[in-house]
Amino acid sequence: MSRRRRATKRPAKPDARYGSVLVGRLVNTVMRDGKKTVAERIVYSAFEKVAEKLGKGDPIDLLLGALENARPRLEVKSRRVGGATYQVPVEISYDRQESLAFRWIVNSAASRRGLPMKDALAAEIVDAYNNTGTVVKKKEDTHKMAQSNRAFAHLRW
Repeated sequence: MSRRRRATKRPAKPDARYGSVLVGRLVNTVMRDGKKTVAERIVYSAFEKVAEKLGKGDPIDLLLGALENARPRLEVKSRRVGGATYQVPVEISYDRQESLAFRWIVNSAASRRGLPMKDALAAEIVDAYNNTGTVVKKKEDTHKMAQSNRAFAHLRW
């Protein structure tokens, strides 16, 4: 545990094209080695493909729908009590829910081999919007884990 003061949370900046903080956070999650323009190009072309696949207009609404289906509400944290380690279910803050959902979407898109990142990201967003795919499965697995360990909820701190 650090003895220094807690870091202040800096507000995320909106992206250039849509002016949305949410898209800006997605761009930052996709970004590797500080190459923001490459990440923006990937995200914007993925949005064009998503709007084309689903036939609906605003990509930000589609991203919101995908995030709503991908955000976990609960997770388990390890808690050591008397020599034994328990998986204790805890509720997650909204910021952590969003960052986990973004991270899961980007990581599962990156793990799709044989596809360019823009196509893989578009496919993951469409899958999350339709409540299918690896991201939604990961969320359900996290909820199942929390549900099966709810007997240890009294150990929450």
